[in-house]
Order: sequence, then C-alpha cells, then structure tokens
Amino acid sequence: MTVLWLWVVCALLLGTCNADLSPALSASDQLRSDITSLVTDLWKDVSDPRWVAMADEGLGGAAKELLRAFQVLGDKLEGVSPHPKVAPALSSLWAWARAESDIVTIEGLYRTFRHYQKGLPRSEITWTDMATTVLHDPTRSVPRALTSLHNITVDTTDGDLFQQALEEINSNTCSFQQSPQLVIYNLYSSITLTELKGYAMMQFSWMLLRLYGKGNFTLEAEMMHRTYKERALVKLEAARAAMKFASRHMWQCDPHEHEEGKTYERLTRLLQGHIQNEVDLNSENSCGENCAYYTYAKDPGCFDSRVCNRMPRCAGKLHDCRYIDSDMWICEAEKNSSRRYEGIRYENGQKLGQYHSCQNKREYKVDSWWRWLFWHCSYCFCLCDEQGPNSDRFFNLRPIVADTNNNMVITGMRFTKVKRVIHLQIREGQLEPFGGINASSIRWRPVDNYSITDPKVENGKDYKTLSWEQRAIDLDDLEAPPGHVLTGVRFRPVGTHLNLEIMVSPFNFTSGNLIKPQEQAMWIGNDNTDASDKPRTQLELPNADVPVKSPTGSVPDSHTDQFLLFDHSDLSNDAAQTTIPFLDAQLTEPQPPALLAGAGIYHKGTVGYGGFVAPKLITYDYSKHMKIQFPD
Repeated sequence: MTVLWLWVVCALLLGTCNADLSPALSASDQLRSDITSLVTDLWKDVSDPRWVAMADEGLGGAAKELLRAFQVLGDKLEGVSPHPKVAPALSSLWAWARAESDIVTIEGLYRTFRHYQKGLPRSEITWTDMATTVLHDPTRSVPRALTSLHNITVDTTDGDLFQQALEEINSNTCSFQQSPQLVIYNLYSSITLTELKGYAMMQFSWMLLRLYGKGNFTLEAEMMHRTYKERALVKLEAARAAMKFASRHMWQCDPHEHEEGKTYERLTRLLQGHIQNEVDLNSENSCGENCAYYTYAKDPGCFDSRVCNRMPRCAGKLHDCRYIDSDMWICEAEKNSSRRYEGIRYENGQKLGQYHSCQNKREYKVDSWWRWLFWHCSYCFCLCDEQGPNSDRFFNLRPIVADTNNNMVITGMRFTKVKRVIHLQIREGQLEPFGGINASSIRWRPVDNYSITDPKVENGKDYKTLSWEQRAIDLDDLEAPPGHVLTGVRFRPVGTHLNLEIMVSPFNFTSGNLIKPQEQAMWIGNDNTDASDKPRTQLELPNADVPVKSPTGSVPDSHTDQFLLFDHSDLSNDAAQTTIPFLDAQLTEPQPPALLAGAGIYHKGTVGYGGFVAPKLITYDYSKHMKIQFPD
C-alpha cells in the first residue's frame, strides 16, 4: 500500500509513475490525464478501510493526507506552462463574456480552496462548509457553473464558442496578437484548465465528506466523472473542428501613427524621378531623337552649365525616359532630403509631386531649346539608378540564428536598418515543455553591425545591393516539417531576386528540448524561378503613392509564390521621388510568446499606395497534440 501523498508527488512532479501517459499530449490535455488518473487512485484509497485506518493511526489522519495530496495537485495545476492567455479582443464576443462569468465563479471558489489548503490545519466544520459550498451553493456551486460553461461553449444556435471566436478573429486578425489557430487553442486550453479545477474541487469535496462520515458519494463521483469525460470529448471535437479551418499565419496591423525608424524603414533613391536634357543623354550631345528613345542611358556630362549645374546630377544609369512638356518650373528639395525635387510644374499646367508647398527661393525655371533650327533639345523625365551615400539599397545576407546552444528559438521578427543595411532582426526565447516559451528569457538578438565600406565586407556575400536589374523580392510562406521549430532566417540571392530561407530544428515537444540543433538543423526555402514550370507571378503596385499617406490601414494582398519589384512612387502625386514599398519595422510576435513553425515575407497595402513589405509568422500546430486520455 503506497502512502497517498508520496504517490501524488511522484506522479505529478517526477512524471514517471504512470507509464501509460502519452508524451504527445498538449499541456492542458496531459494535465487532465494526470489529474483524472490520480483522482481515480485517490478514490481507491479513500474507499479502502485498511488505508483509512492506517492513515488515521500512523499518518496523522486520512483527511489530512487527502488535503496534502490535493495541495500537491493544486500546485501542479497552477504551475502549468505554457499558461493559456485568451486574447483580450475576444471580450466583444457575447458568448465569451457569458463563459467568463462562469469561469470567474469557478476561479473564485478555487482561490478560496487553495487559501484553505495553505492554512492547514483547519477544522472539520470549515472544510465541510467549503465542500458544501462547492457542491450545493444555490448561486455559485461548481456543478452549476460547469454545466453553464459547457452549454455556452457547445451551443450551436449561432455556432459553438470556438466557431464564433474564429469568425471574430477572421474579421480583424492582426488585432489579436495571435494567429487565429493559436487564439482557438488558448481558448480551449483556458476552458480545459478551468473545468479541471472544478472537477478537482468536486472530487475532493466528495472524498472529504466521505472521510468525515457524511455519506458514501461513490456513485456521485462516478457519474460526475462520466459527465466530465463526455463534455471534454465534445469540446475537444468542437475546438479541433474550428482549428482545422483557422490560419496559423500572423501579421501586424499598421500603427496609429507612422514614424520612420520606429514603425517603418525604407530604401532611398533606388529609382528616382530625374530631369535631364536629351543633349546630355548621349555621348554625341545630339538632340536627334525623342525622350522615349532613351530606355537606358548614362549622364555623360553637362552641355548647358547654366541649368544642369544647378540641377542634381545622376551619376548612375537613367531608365525609362519620357517627354511631358518643354518648359517647367522645378522646386528643388531641401539639401539633406532624400528627394531631388519637391515638385515640378510644367508650362502646360501639369504638376508632379507636392509643388504647392514650394518656397520661391528653391524654385527655378527650366526651358527646352532649339538647336540650329532643326533639333529640339527637350528636357526628359527619367528614372535615375544611382548608387552613392544618399541611396540606401542594401539587404543583409548573413544568417540570423537563435542561440540554440541554450535552447533558444525564434519568437518574433522585424525589419530594421543599421548603417544603411536592411536586416531581419529576431527575438528569441527559451523553449520549455509542451511547446512553451519562458517569457522571462525573451530578448532581441543583436544584428551584425557591419558597414558596407569595410573592405572585409563583400557585396553578394554579406549583403545584396539592389539596382534596376536586381530589385525583386520574393513573397513566400515557409513552414517547418512536423517535429521542427523555427530557429533561424536569412536572405539569399536567387537569380535577380532576394529570397527568404528559414532554419528549422527538431525538438521534443514534451521535454521542450531542441534535438542536436548544431547537427540536425536545416534550411528551407522556395527555389521557384522564372525558368520553373509554374513561375512566380508578379504583385504589381501601379501608380502607387507613398504608403504613409494612406488614410486606411494596410491589409495583406499577396500570396506565396509571388514577387514584387521595389520601384518608384507615383509620378503625379510624388514626382517618382520615393522608393516603394516601405519595410515594416514593427515587431511581429505572438502575445504571450508562442512556438513558431515557420515564417514568410508578404506585402500589405491599400489600393493606390505602395504599402509595406513585412515579415509573417506561422505559429506551431498545437492541434495534433490535443487528445483525450482518461484512466480506464
């Protein structure tokens, strides 16, 4: 005959006393399996007159031993990790508000129950009153609250609670700070743990009243156990049904106010509108063609120094020239601006950019001219591709990997710009059992703080330089195979495209340990190219204005196996002065931190605006670990 409370400690704390427990269960399902098994064993003991006699004579009393056993059980319940957190945004859901009322009732009684345990010893009267309240209080008994909570959860009049929650999430996914599937999983886990507390209190109450000679209560306990099992199965199926159709993708809403360097970063002067006379578009200084003839050219010099010496030069390549009108007024930008012009006003009345804000001291007139009466030397509007100190167009190619030696995994990401180079920066946290993340361990992984001017840093190896010919970024969703977790990311050049890869490492879900990450981690990417049987499609952003001007929030408008080109902003609204899209610098991370099984790059925007390229996270699929396992 095993001493009761030592058996509880062994099974709950060491986890080695029940060889039948499946290692694949989720945290809440594993805990339910543990505790229902222990309750079954406790009933065997309290129903055995020999154990009761031994406990009364040699262990200080059977009731005291029962209290000590449930105190250890309660410690296990409160110490569950990861602790589920229901998304606050669900508070607008009426069914959840009603469910929360029942949860509050159960949690309130459970806090009193735990308070009494920590105040041992207490009189028989005190514990009898507590047990009676748990079982029979007309307004706040546990059976009443559990029945109400179950009915609300599975009521299908408007869809069960999980289906209603899914509809609510899909209406505004990014405000939940969790993927839709993770929201459902946390909701399921929260309800499961609450019901488990109610179950434990009821079973304890019947056991204690039996030891105090108030009745047998075996039948009541058995009926309650069957009801609890049946209800758990119904809720499990309902939750799994909702999770089957719930996305595991997570993205970030636009902020209330945009701020460069905090909420977004951007490339500068990759392709920029530029005024150039035809005479300076060819080495012969001739004007025998038209602007559209010059799809590619270089600035060979300055034929008319009176004008072109005042205008900003393009020391790189000129593309896609066009004729708009002969004569114009140019409003030049401030000296330290990344723009060349604030705006341009043509003699025919057409305006480009923000000309209305021009100050007269920064305005000058530019007129085309005739040469020898035969050739018209027109001013053309071209796109300038010029590398230099004013053009930030670099992406880091070095791997960004979590500290896997210390069991760290990626929990979040953002874009950041350091020394003119765009980096994907990661947040990392320590992996714990059952897919948990140690919240106190969360930290930023520092970026490689190198400079492109360092002779030891190589273009094409350490970083990629964008240009007219190489300015595509691939849009993909990359997911780890089963049994792996996200531990690294990096960009790589694939042809002329910038392409994301993720590093994934195998792990043990139950123990929360990475499995030989230095040896078994692997990189995953989408190698689709223009030469593939089903090549990528281009996400086009026609006539797109500066994204921070958009009056409405951005929404995802891309899908995997696409790409987009970094390009210039709209000609009319911005004089093609800004490189679009911008890069989202906000942290994308589940709250609370959760296990990730993938990542991606996507575009979000609104019609008529350039939008943002942003990192996407794919949360781990917890549904495969949701199972019911009760003792026979």
